[in-house]
Amino acid sequence: MQVRYQTALLPVLLFVDRRRWSTGEVYNDILQLSTHFFHDTLTFAMKKVKTAIVGASGYTGQELLRILLRHEGVELVCATSRQYAGQELCNLFTRFRHVPGADLKFTDSDVAAIAATGAEAAFLALPHGVSASYARGLVEAGIRVIDLSADFRLNDPAVYEEFYGNVHPDIPLMQEAVYGMPEWHRAEIEKARIVGSPGCYPTSIILPLVPLLRAGLLLPEDIVVNSGSGVSGAGRKADVQYHFCECNESMRAYGVPRHRHLSEIEQELSLAANSKVTITFTPHLMPVNTGILTTTVAKLAPGVTVDDLTACYEKAYANAPFVRLMGAGKPADTKNVTRTNFVDIGWAVDKRTGRAVLMSAEDNVIKGAGGQGVHAFNIMFGFDETEGLWLI
Repeated sequence: MQVRYQTALLPVLLFVDRRRWSTGEVYNDILQLSTHFFHDTLTFAMKKVKTAIVGASGYTGQELLRILLRHEGVELVCATSRQYAGQELCNLFTRFRHVPGADLKFTDSDVAAIAATGAEAAFLALPHGVSASYARGLVEAGIRVIDLSADFRLNDPAVYEEFYGNVHPDIPLMQEAVYGMPEWHRAEIEKARIVGSPGCYPTSIILPLVPLLRAGLLLPEDIVVNSGSGVSGAGRKADVQYHFCECNESMRAYGVPRHRHLSEIEQELSLAANSKVTITFTPHLMPVNTGILTTTVAKLAPGVTVDDLTACYEKAYANAPFVRLMGAGKPADTKNVTRTNFVDIGWAVDKRTGRAVLMSAEDNVIKGAGGQGVHAFNIMFGFDETEGLWLI
């Protein structure tokens, strides 16, 4: 491609006004032309993956649409919603009007109909317990699945039953699924038929803790986590406790003392520490639309300093495009990550108590849901892992 690129610019060079050479303006011309040419060539050459979104009318489904409608490697062939079947995407979400592809109509959620569209990939933006009823049929139809519910995040069916109250309907597929955190499971995601995309709270907790636990910088016992999430985390549904007047100018804890996300958080932290990790986790509802702020407190291993934490993070996330390290003593702020696929991480050491204080912020429906799912999709289908995700 590089040879073709240089050759294509030769006619341009031959007809440039000689006076522009002397002023240096020609270099700007060449740079601009070459940038456009290179982008257009890549776009033309990029393969298109036929993609379905199952459950496309919720908050996560809307974010998936926002990302995938502009993804250079995606041909959106199916978006399902029983409630809105027959309506065009842009009629429900008017922000998509005049966006190519947004005239696609919602269809009913039928596995055979989804497969008939020729879809090669399917995002399941469905409630837990519902996704599992679609996954097997889609996988057997040769469709690679990224599930954004909790149905395929856990590797132990007993833990699933304990936390979700039901026997998992497809244990073999559950145990085949890869936990879809790209920063730590990239190689497995690349080959997976089915990925269980991490939850929003777990993403904000696991990313700061895993590298430190793996390196033995933290003691695995007595970890305490407090998180606050925007109201969109409850989903796009009518429920009195999530009405504006109930949430605005108020903040409250919920899911105490045993939020369902504890199951996957402790699973991943235990794997990182190579020993059983049990944490105290208290989620809070914040009066904002989107965003998660998490503060984690953990006991330092003997002799560990703030410089050790800094070095560990810099090594662990040197090649992680969506993890932004704020630095020692610099808290994360939700205003800097909402509407993006970034997670910001800051840290500090409390010498008085011998504890690390880890601070992280993310957008719960993008980095904590749809964006992270697209990140895994990019890896599965061989795209640049940042494709479609430079949202700022």
